[in-house]
Amino acid sequence: MCVAAAAFRAHPRWRLVVIGNRDEFHERPTAPLARWKNGVIAGRDLQAGGTWLGVNEAGRFALVTNLRVDGYPRAELASRGALVTDWLAGLEPPAPETMNPFNLFMADPDTAWHLTNHPEVRRLPLAPGIHGLSNGPHEQPWAKTRALESALGAWLEAGGTDPAPLFAALADRTERAGDGPEPRFSPVFIRNPLYGTRCSTVLLIAADGTARIIERRFDADGETTGETEIAFTTT
Repeated sequence: MCVAAAAFRAHPRWRLVVIGNRDEFHERPTAPLARWKNGVIAGRDLQAGGTWLGVNEAGRFALVTNLRVDGYPRAELASRGALVTDWLAGLEPPAPETMNPFNLFMADPDTAWHLTNHPEVRRLPLAPGIHGLSNGPHEQPWAKTRALESALGAWLEAGGTDPAPLFAALADRTERAGDGPEPRFSPVFIRNPLYGTRCSTVLLIAADGTARIIERRFDADGETTGETEIAFTTT
């Protein structure tokens, strides 16, 4: 039930601003945000070996969410984490048709795209602006996705530089009726003892390439367990 919003060249101060929550089973082993030996800056899914969100100093960024479709996920299909790691390695996404349904936001310093594999493989170039991503179709954003897009837009309009309001938006536990998931999964931040928000991430890449990424981690009670911040410079 991940949710994110990305502002791609939507403000003269910022090249890219991304805010997002990773929702996952609390028992799934995960390594926190770190610099990998190959230059990737990301957390790591220790079960499948990939990641859900990552960036590098070449200015490449990617974020993947699963797409809720009846009959999926299927255990025999390939891990979607390779979509992110291959993009950050400078490769095109590998065989998306062999994976469970997904949404992928990917960007380099000049261009951004949305890629999905359901109901067919489609790659859509994205215009400068704010783009939301969750577990529903990209063209039909859920209520919590729209709420996160609005919060990011308001932060940009106010000339924001402090990430605190962005983390506050990611911590929103308001249930939203209507389209999207069942009520217990409808908040931006999901507090659930089995499956819930594991971490919140804010990425800020300025127009001059200076950047910082912050990951805040949570336990099954929704309490903060740690935070990592990495500063870097992109090309």
